[in-house]
Amino acid sequence: MNFATDNAPPMLPAGRREPVIRELWGHRFEDRLAWLRNREDADVIAYLEAENANTASVLEPLNELRETLFGEFKARIKETDLSVPVEKDGWSYYTRTEEGLSYPIQCRRLAEGDGPELVLFDENVEAEGKDFFDLGVFEVSPNHRLLLWASDTAGDERFLLRVRDLDSGLDLDDNIPDVSYGSAWAMDSTTFFYVRADHANRPYQVWRHVLGNPSTEDILVLEEPDERFFVGVGRERDDSFIQISASSAVTDETWLLPATNPTAQPRCLQQRRQGIEYSAAHHNDQFVIITNDEAENFKLVTTPDDETGAENWADLIPNRADVHLSGFDALSEHLVLFERVNAVVQMRVRHWQTAVDHIVEQPEAVSSVWPGANPTQDTTSYRYGYSSMKTPASVLLYDLNTKARTLLKATEVLGGFHPDQYETSREWAVAEDGTRVPMSLVWRKDRPVGPGPCLLGGYGAYEISAEPAFSTMRLSLLDRGFVVAIAHVRGGGELGRAWYLDGKFEHKPNTFTDTVACAKHLIDLGLTSPSQLGIRGGSAGGLLVGATLNLAPELFGAALAEVPFVDALNTILDPSLPLTVTEWEELGNPAESEEIFRVMQGYTPYENVRPENYPAILATAGLNDPRVGFWEPAKWVQVLRQVTTGTAPILLQTEMGAGHAGPSGRYDAWRDEARALGFLISALHVERATESKVT
Repeated sequence: MNFATDNAPPMLPAGRREPVIRELWGHRFEDRLAWLRNREDADVIAYLEAENANTASVLEPLNELRETLFGEFKARIKETDLSVPVEKDGWSYYTRTEEGLSYPIQCRRLAEGDGPELVLFDENVEAEGKDFFDLGVFEVSPNHRLLLWASDTAGDERFLLRVRDLDSGLDLDDNIPDVSYGSAWAMDSTTFFYVRADHANRPYQVWRHVLGNPSTEDILVLEEPDERFFVGVGRERDDSFIQISASSAVTDETWLLPATNPTAQPRCLQQRRQGIEYSAAHHNDQFVIITNDEAENFKLVTTPDDETGAENWADLIPNRADVHLSGFDALSEHLVLFERVNAVVQMRVRHWQTAVDHIVEQPEAVSSVWPGANPTQDTTSYRYGYSSMKTPASVLLYDLNTKARTLLKATEVLGGFHPDQYETSREWAVAEDGTRVPMSLVWRKDRPVGPGPCLLGGYGAYEISAEPAFSTMRLSLLDRGFVVAIAHVRGGGELGRAWYLDGKFEHKPNTFTDTVACAKHLIDLGLTSPSQLGIRGGSAGGLLVGATLNLAPELFGAALAEVPFVDALNTILDPSLPLTVTEWEELGNPAESEEIFRVMQGYTPYENVRPENYPAILATAGLNDPRVGFWEPAKWVQVLRQVTTGTAPILLQTEMGAGHAGPSGRYDAWRDEARALGFLISALHVERATESKVT
């Protein structure tokens, strides 16, 4: 399988474009492509459309393969399906999908008896005629009569908030434009709280609205002036308090007001202290709080709900050097803990009165678990999710007393799929400084022995862990002989807080050298070769891709960089851009620190492209993306083409009506994935699948 090679990439528009000069810390940089930031420039839009046409032309020989892949996805995915119902106050809520429809349908029925299905919200109806549709708010009122919902039809994460009467199915007159994520109903089912974002798309205000009143009369409850902080709002599971959070990358502050008294003045649970993170859940007459206060890997404390300051915090679960406490659920009789040990999450259950605890054993050593929908505290059964790289996601119900578990639903993979045809394992690469870096791998057991195609993915930022979980669409690679590997590099949270700290600020280059070490380890194991190894990452993972390619382009035959943060230094020096100020607590502020400037100058992909034989690259962007500007991959692709010494295609695909997450409908998303995988398969010269199990 080959790309089309007889067409030249589109040229930049003719005419003189003034470069932008950056002078800082004795360094002068001339950015000749800075003009690509201006989406109001007709030449910019024309250029992006020309790039899309070029990508379509280059990939045209892969159209049959793309259709094959899309057909494989559809053949494996149960298109008409039903989620596990969640019961609350006599109602059973669930989501279903229908074959041929792009979006889910939200439904409910009475929990008892055989009552009819009531459709709460059909996203397909609301999305009709729109190129993009996404819900940012979806919350049923405490009396179960009203639905608060907010939609984004551009991908810019600016939503229109509305209220639907669930009896009539009609929306009320309470329309509030330009809101952000987050909402909370008060217990009167008449008052709700919502969030607004500032010019840089930072959620910074919480407002209170009363049904029937014009939005011009809404009350500003809290405004956060510090541009490092995002605000959010939500109601406690036990309906006791409305919580308003203000959080930066490293500092938290929570405000409380009674859910039964929405006009009350909020009180602060604990004032912010730089570098101290915490989050709280109400339990009986106390708050249970997870915090890093004198606890690098986090600890659990309790405090009376009327005396919440840190001076009243009493340790419940101490800090442990080898266990990262990543989350908890406080139920009436039990405490459920989520702990990360040796790059794997485990569940631990503790009885409140006896303090006796036990670990919930899982069937596979390298796997993922996460909390499920548990809408009430008063229960002795706990719902959670489970998956591995070869086991589809399941929803299980665990009896916290007897330790018995019940499978409520396992994701059904059609087409003759059997998990025992595949194998998953953990490998450890060794970085250049001697650090051992974990990887999670999956492959088909009948894969031919010796080097073959391989895809390496990673993220490595914000203490986010890349979990070893199942992907139905990944099967199309595995059945073609691929090994798929996830690199759990520094900057993520897989090995505790220290693992994260060792991949941020001046230590950020560790993220990229770890990725190089993982690529070399896969090659040294004899699983792949440089011409057969692909790399993939999105957003901060796209930064990982770009920086890794600059370090070791010779290790890879193809790269997928999805909405990649590849112009990081220019972006983080511009505080007017969305999210820049918050990034200063992740990457550092190069305008204030020469050390951070020098470090970033050494790894930011756009400014470190050099004459090398770069592999085939497909970069994606979203014109309306508020997180990573569309111009970042556009500039990067241009400079790559100018200096590469090779002939492999370097392509750009921009979604002209979407944002950071790409297309919103599932079929459009599948077609996007078919293009991505088709590009990889062709670039790595994979000819055909192992005997397909898709029928």
